[in-house]
Amino acid sequence: MGKNDFLTPKAIANRIKAKGLQKLRWYCQMCQKQCRDENGFKCHCMSESHQRQMEVFGQNPTRVIDGYTEEFETTFLDHLKRSHRFSRIAATVVYNEYIADRHHVHMNSTEWATLTDFVKHLGRTGKCKVEETPKGWFMTYIDRDSETIFKERLKNKRVNSDMAEEEKQERTIRRQIERAEQSRPLSTIEEGQKEGDEAEKLLVPKPEGGKIAFPLGSSFKRAAKESGESSTSKVIFDEVVEVDKVEKKGKGSGALSKGGGGSSVLDDLMKDQENAKERNNRKDYWLCEGIIVKVMSKDLAQKDYYKQKAKVVKVIEKYVGELQMLDTKHVLRVDQEELETVIPQIGGLVKIVNGAYRGSNARLLKVDTDKFSAKVQIEKGIYDGRVLQAVDYEDICKIA
Repeated sequence: MGKNDFLTPKAIANRIKAKGLQKLRWYCQMCQKQCRDENGFKCHCMSESHQRQMEVFGQNPTRVIDGYTEEFETTFLDHLKRSHRFSRIAATVVYNEYIADRHHVHMNSTEWATLTDFVKHLGRTGKCKVEETPKGWFMTYIDRDSETIFKERLKNKRVNSDMAEEEKQERTIRRQIERAEQSRPLSTIEEGQKEGDEAEKLLVPKPEGGKIAFPLGSSFKRAAKESGESSTSKVIFDEVVEVDKVEKKGKGSGALSKGGGGSSVLDDLMKDQENAKERNNRKDYWLCEGIIVKVMSKDLAQKDYYKQKAKVVKVIEKYVGELQMLDTKHVLRVDQEELETVIPQIGGLVKIVNGAYRGSNARLLKVDTDKFSAKVQIEKGIYDGRVLQAVDYEDICKIA
C-alpha cells in the first residue's frame, strides 16, 4: 500500500481537514480544488496542472466566465425553486443553503462580485421578485414553468366559463319572464282595468265606526245588474266574502288566479335560479387571495399566532393558504380548517367566498348576531346593486 493511499492515516486526516467549507479566496474554480491555507494555494498556483488550466482560460476568458455565470444562476434558481418555491425569504439564507454543497460553482468565478449585484440581476430579469428592507434583501421566486402556466390558464378558463353560464341563465330567465308577460291575453288586462275603475266609483260609505267594503272581481258586475241598485250594500258584502274564500282556496291548493298568475310564475323562476346558482357555486373550499382571516390553530399559540389576523397572499391547491401576519409580517402556511373568516364594521367591503354569489365584492349593511348572518349589497359586476338579506358569516370575509 502506497504512502498516501485511500485508507492510510494521512489520507483520512486530509479528508477530515478538507470536510466542510473553506475560505473562498483559496479555492481554484478552474481546477475545482480547495486549499486550506495561503501557502497551499500558492503551491497549487505554481503546479503544472494549474498552469495548463490557465492557458485554456487565457485563450477565451469571456466564454469561460459566461459559462460559470450561467451555471451559477441556473443552480441557484433550481435550489430556490425546490426549497422556497412559494415563500418570501432572505437572499442570504438561500445563498448559505446553496453554498453548503462544497462542489458548487463559486461566485468569485462569475461576473458578479457580490450577492447584492446578483440579487438585483434576478430582479431586473424578472426571475424573482426582489425587495430591499432594513433587514436585507428579500426575494420571492416567480414560477414560470409550463405546467404552472397551463394550470393557471385552466383556472382562468373555468372561471370564465362559470361567469358565462351565469349570464346565460340570467338571459334565459329574462326570456321566460317576457314570454310569460306576452302570453297573458290583452282582454284579461283590459277587463281588470275596467273593473278597477268601476270599483273605485262604487265605494259605499258606512256609518261612523263601521267598515268600508271594496268590490272586486267580475261577479260583482253580474250581481249588481240582477239585483239592482237597491241591494248595493248587500252585494258588496257578499262579494268581499267571496273574494276572501277564493284567495284562501288559491293559497291552499296552489292554483293561480288571472290577476296574480304572472307574479307567482316570476317568483318560482327566481327561486329556481337562486337554487341553481347556490348548487353550482357552493364548494367545500373558500380561501381566496386578498382577504383577511383569523388563525384559529392552537398549535401556533406558542408563536403568538393564535387568534391573530393575517392576509391571504396565495392559495395553494385550493385548501392551503399562504398567510402574511398583519402584526409581525411573518409568512406561514395554514390549512383552511384552522382559519376563520373576519367580519368588518358596518359599511366595510367584504368578499363573498362561498354560495350563489361566490367571488363577488359587496358592502356590509347590517349584522344579525342572533342568526349569525349579515345583510350585504353587491358592488360591481353583473349583480351590481343586488341586496342579499341573510348571508352566513362563513360565506363572507373582510377584504384586505
